[in-house]
Amino acid sequence: MIDEEKQRVAQAGAQLVRAGMRVGIGTGTTVAHLLPLLPARDIVYVATSPQTEERALALGLDVRPFDTLDRLDLALDGADQVSPTRWLVKGGGGAHTREKIVAAAAERFVVLVSEDKLVDELAPPVPLELLTFGLQATLLALAPARIRGVPPSPDGGVIADYLGPVGDPAELAARLAAVPGVVEHGLFPPSLVDDVLVG
Repeated sequence: MIDEEKQRVAQAGAQLVRAGMRVGIGTGTTVAHLLPLLPARDIVYVATSPQTEERALALGLDVRPFDTLDRLDLALDGADQVSPTRWLVKGGGGAHTREKIVAAAAERFVVLVSEDKLVDELAPPVPLELLTFGLQATLLALAPARIRGVPPSPDGGVIADYLGPVGDPAELAARLAAVPGVVEHGLFPPSLVDDVLVG
C-alpha cells in the first residue's frame, strides 16, 4: 500500500518536469520511485546525494554538479514527517544539508510523500549534520543528542540525531542552528515548501 502511494506521488512529481528545466532531486525511497519516471531529454538535474546521482546517471539523466548552477526551477524530494503547518523533518538518509540548499535554490520546492508521513505534530529524532572538530562539546550543547552510527554525510559531516521534544519547531530550529559545530539540522520551515503532494 505504501509503495503504491509512493509510486503514485512519484508519477505526479515527474509530470511537473518540463523541457528546459533545471531540477533538483532528493534522496530516499520516494525519490527511488521517481527517478525512472523522469524525462532524460533537455533537462539538467542536480542530485543531493551520491546514491541519487549514481542511479540518475545510470538511467541516462544529465546530472551536473551544483557548483556549476546558481538556481533551479524545481526541486522534488520526500520527507520523514510533514506537519499540518508544513514544517518538515528531513534527513533520514543523512543528506539534509544538501537537500536544504537545493530546496532553497529552487523556484518551486515540491514535497512528495505517502500518507504515513503526515503527522499531527513533529517528533524526534531530528537529524543533524555536525563537524568532527569539537564533536563531543557540540553533542553536549545539543543534549539530548547522539551520533547515528552511519557513514558520513556526502560532504564528510557526522550524522547525529536530536532526541529531545520538538515543541515549537521554529524555536527548536533556531536553537539547533545557534550551536557552533552544527552544519545543518533537518527541520525545514514552511517558507521553503511550495507544495506537498500526498500519495
